[in-house]
Amino acid sequence: MEFTIKSGSPEKQRSACVVVGVFDNRKLSLSAELIDRASNGYIGEIIRRGDMEGKLGATLLLHNVRGTLADRVLLVGLGKERDFRDKEFRAAVRAAVKLLNETGSYEAVIYLTEEKVKRREVGWRVEHAVVVAMEAVYRFDQMKSQPTEVRRPLRKLTLSVPQRSDLAAGEKAAARGLAIAHGADLARDLGNLPANVCTPGLLGERALELAQQFPALKVQVLERAEIEALGMGSFLSVSAGTEEPPRFIVMEYMNSPRKARPFVLVGKGITFDSGGISIKPAPDMDHMKFDMCGAAAVFGTLRAILELAPPLSVVGLVPACENLPSGKATKPGDIVKSMSGQTIEVLNTDAEGRLILADALTYAERYEPEAVVDVATLTGAMVIALGHVACGVFSNSDALARELVAAGEEACDRGWQLPLWDDYHEGLASNFADFANVGGRAGGSIVAACFLSKFARKYDWAHLDIAGISHRDGKEKGATGRPVPLLTTWLLAQDNAPA
Repeated sequence: MEFTIKSGSPEKQRSACVVVGVFDNRKLSLSAELIDRASNGYIGEIIRRGDMEGKLGATLLLHNVRGTLADRVLLVGLGKERDFRDKEFRAAVRAAVKLLNETGSYEAVIYLTEEKVKRREVGWRVEHAVVVAMEAVYRFDQMKSQPTEVRRPLRKLTLSVPQRSDLAAGEKAAARGLAIAHGADLARDLGNLPANVCTPGLLGERALELAQQFPALKVQVLERAEIEALGMGSFLSVSAGTEEPPRFIVMEYMNSPRKARPFVLVGKGITFDSGGISIKPAPDMDHMKFDMCGAAAVFGTLRAILELAPPLSVVGLVPACENLPSGKATKPGDIVKSMSGQTIEVLNTDAEGRLILADALTYAERYEPEAVVDVATLTGAMVIALGHVACGVFSNSDALARELVAAGEEACDRGWQLPLWDDYHEGLASNFADFANVGGRAGGSIVAACFLSKFARKYDWAHLDIAGISHRDGKEKGATGRPVPLLTTWLLAQDNAPA
C-alpha cells in the first residue's frame, strides 16, 4: 500500500473516500464538523437520526455527500473523547481501513491522524496509522490453490496532519511505520508457513534473499559440519532425531560510523516442535509450526532496520532445526556439552528452545556486543503468567530491561519485566551435569530465563519470552509479527542515544 502525507480541509479532498471521526454521544470531531458545515448540516442530521452513535469502531459509509468533492465519506466511531488513547486510536484506524478495503475505495484520505491522542505527537499517530493499516489488510493465502481476491483493494492511503509544518515529521513517521509494517509482514509470512515448507533450509534461503534485496546485509548460513566444528553440542542435540539438516544463520548489518559495538538479536528457530522423546499431546500440535516465531521476529526486525538504514550495527543469529523423535533422538537423561563448555542434563526434550539458544548466546560473545536480546516462544508458563497481551522481559541489566519495556509502550507491543533472582537457579541443579535444562513447574518461565542467563554472563542481555504473543488462535489464527515493532523501536532509539 502507498502512503502519502497531506494537510488540508476534508471537504476539499478529491478522493474515493474521506474518513472522519465521531466521538461517543454523537459529538463530531473537527474534521467531521467541517464536512457538516460544507454539507449544510447533513452529517449532523445523520447523527441525530441515530445512524451513528460514535461507539468505538462503529462505521457508517455515506455516498455523494453534498458540498464535498469525495465520492464517499466514512464516519468512524472514536468512543469517549476523554478516553481516546493509544488503543482507541489504533482500533478506529483498523476499523476504517478494514471497511475501506472491503467496499471498493481503492484510495482514501484519513483524518483520524489529526485527532489528539493523550501524550502522543503527530509523528506517533502517523507511524501507528501506517502500521495498523498494513496489518488490517494483511492476508496469508499463498498456500491456497485459489487465493481470495479483494475486488478493489485499498491501494493508497493519504494521512492528514493538522498543519503544513507537520508534513516533514509526518513523512518521516510514515517511512518508519512502513518499514516496521514490512518487517512485521515478513515475520507473519514466515510464521504462517507450514513446517513442511518452512524448514531450516528455507530460513537460510530467505536470509540470502534478504541480502540480495539489501546489499548492506552480510549473511552466512552454516550447515551441520560447520556447526559441529564450533562445538555447538547443545544445539545439535535438538536436531538429532530429525532428517532435516539444521542451519545456523548469521546476518550482519554493520553501519555504525563510530565503529560502535553491535546490538545482537538471537531468534529461536524451531521450525517444528513435537517435543522430541518427551512428545507433546496431539491436540493443537499444529501450532508448533509457530515455534520459530522468535527467528521470524529477528528476520522481520532486520528487514525494518535495513529499509530505514540507520547508523547502527545489528547482528541477527538464528539457530534453526526441527525437534522430532526417532531412534537417534536425544533422550531424557542424556548429557550434552554446550559451546561454552558447560554440560547440560536434558531432563525434558520438550525444553529444547533453551538448548539451541544457549549455543547462539555463546556465539554472540565474538561480537563484543553492546547488548544481546534473544526472542523465543520459550514456555507455556508465559501464557499463563501474562496471557496474550505482553511478552515476558528478563534481563541481567535493569537499564536494558527498562529500555525494552519503554519501547514496547511506544510501539503498542508491550513487554513486562519479571525477576531473575538467584533463588530460581536452584531448580536447575543436577547430580550428573553442571545443571539441568528444566526445573519444576513453579516459575517455569523464570527458571527457563535463568538457564539462558548462564550463557550470557559476558554482556548485557535480555530475553523476550513471546509464547503468548507470537500467534493468535481461533478465527484469526496466525502469526502476529510481534515483537518486531518493539525491537525496531528499541533499536531506532539507540540511534538517538548519547555516544
